Amino acid sequence: MNTINHSNTVFLHLMTSMRIAMVTMLVCCGAYMLVILGFGRIVTPETADGSLVKDLNGNVVGSVLIAQKFSRPEYFHPRPSAVDYNAAASGGSNLSPAGSKLAERAASVIDTMGGDHPSLIPADLVTESGSGLDPHITIEAAKYQAERVAKVRGLEPDTVMSLVMKQVKRPGGLFAPEPLVNVLMANMELDQISRDHP
Repeated sequence: MNTINHSNTVFLHLMTSMRIAMVTMLVCCGAYMLVILGFGRIVTPETADGSLVKDLNGNVVGSVLIAQKFSRPEYFHPRPSAVDYNAAASGGSNLSPAGSKLAERAASVIDTMGGDHPSLIPADLVTESGSGLDPHITIEAAKYQAERVAKVRGLEPDTVMSLVMKQVKRPGGLFAPEPLVNVLMANMELDQISRDHP
């Protein structure tokens, strides 16, 4: 008799524990996330949806928060990426500053950029960010590329730089160390100018 009562008690405790676990998962994994998403869509709808950027046809072309690869000469290039700009696998190269591999990789980037004067290339065009997905470059990095971009597009360098300066922001607000240029937004502005003035 005691064995039957003990088995029933264990079964009741097990069922109670399972119900508590299921309710907890529904509240924490379902309801909580829906409430936060709903709140985000009301308060900051743009960021809640991933800060997506659309072209004139309404097609999503990227996000202002995630870098993408631009390698054609008519575009500003972002920082190098250890993950080839794959947002599903963000991360750095973890190469040691004292090792030769980091210097070899930097030399390769400089050669790709056609750097006759490597000391003039801004550091952020040669070094990766910790995530490999930094969507910004410094104003100096934009200036360094402006002449190439202007030449390929048949624009004046001053026109390209005035466009760049319109895209300068402090993404971290007052806490940002310096103003930065969003590469995707600058390149979209370049395309807009080329469409308006073929």
